[in-house]
Amino acid sequence: MQKFLKHLLVALFFGASLASVAQAAVQPSLPPIRIALIESLSGPFANTGEAVFRNLVWATERVNARGGVKLASGHRNLVVERYDNKGQSEEALAALRSAIDDGVTIIAQGNSSAIAAVLIDAINKHNEREPGKRVLFLNYSAVDPILTNEKCSYWHFRFDAHADMRMAALMEVLKDDKKLKSIYLIGQDYSFGQAVLREARKQIGLQRPDVQIVGDELHPIGRVKDFIPYAVKIKASGAQAVLTGNWGNDLTLLIKAAKEVGYEGKFYTFYGNALGVPAALGDAGVGKVIAVAEWFPNAPGARSEAFYQSFRQRFPNPQDDYVHMRMQLMIEALAQSIEKAGATDSIAVAAQLERATLTFSGHHGAMRAADHQFQQPLMVALMDRQGTPGVKFDVEGSGYGFRVIKTIALERAEQPQSCKMVRP
Repeated sequence: MQKFLKHLLVALFFGASLASVAQAAVQPSLPPIRIALIESLSGPFANTGEAVFRNLVWATERVNARGGVKLASGHRNLVVERYDNKGQSEEALAALRSAIDDGVTIIAQGNSSAIAAVLIDAINKHNEREPGKRVLFLNYSAVDPILTNEKCSYWHFRFDAHADMRMAALMEVLKDDKKLKSIYLIGQDYSFGQAVLREARKQIGLQRPDVQIVGDELHPIGRVKDFIPYAVKIKASGAQAVLTGNWGNDLTLLIKAAKEVGYEGKFYTFYGNALGVPAALGDAGVGKVIAVAEWFPNAPGARSEAFYQSFRQRFPNPQDDYVHMRMQLMIEALAQSIEKAGATDSIAVAAQLERATLTFSGHHGAMRAADHQFQQPLMVALMDRQGTPGVKFDVEGSGYGFRVIKTIALERAEQPQSCKMVRP
């Protein structure tokens, strides 16, 4: 009976979509609403850019399947267009200029807080110079807290929890690890990595002053090919755990190096649940790798499970198993806001987007108008073998998944803000 109900949920998910496709087919043909994805689509972090692209494509497909964005003039589909920033700020600015020249008014980016900061500045200046061609910036993973504090912008909306929010969630688990007496901090040497280590020092000092920080270092982002020297230092320090905000290949290579030198401590991570990390560690990571996110595939609930199953049906290749609820919520919020605005004008859409509230597949959240930081529950999860209690699904076909061990309610996950929003 349980199997039947689960299959029924997925069937209903797709059945409703297919019915909407048929309905959408009779709508007048109107130009799509275009979203410019400005991301690393080549270079050392290309895998992260491609993973985001799959998420956004799937999210827009779902909106389009139910008839697209509904406006008085007719229904319009959403489409994601690719602009490669090669992981560089100058390339991102060139991509932004190209997207604006192409007539795109919705920009999406996230994999690099440094690039996000550059884009915010450029978009602020453009929107002031060209009020008739204003653009919006949707951010799904650039999590330097400054982006919704000192550098907050009316045109920028962040759908991921920022670094201080993620750190506070990790600390909910770390503070109760009574065996932990020493920790090594390591991160990427740019705004986000620096913010993670700064907040880690602060929170450990406040909540676990008995824990000794035996290492604290930054490394060049995207340029280290061999992390063995770092792993040797970590092991030699005697650290019982490592805390890192590393992402992409910088995390995967660090994890692999730690395994190679025989490091047996825990890893408190922001992103240790994907992109090769579980497979790299294997059994060595069981019970030792901890990650924080807004959602995990093994999050409890039938709606969450149906959501994940439908993604795996759309992208059955194990290496494509990278799905984030926040990216789906971002596109849902955009579609909702355009419909409520009744137009695609950036000011009208922004006015709706800054008060967007939505529930999707059992997950809920709301945009905070004061700083345009999306508020949502957070989860902390622990790596374990697939098939153990709470780990029905593995990651990327690795045989290892993540069991949710702590859920932080939206109200508790929320952090103070210092934004002084300048409104048009």
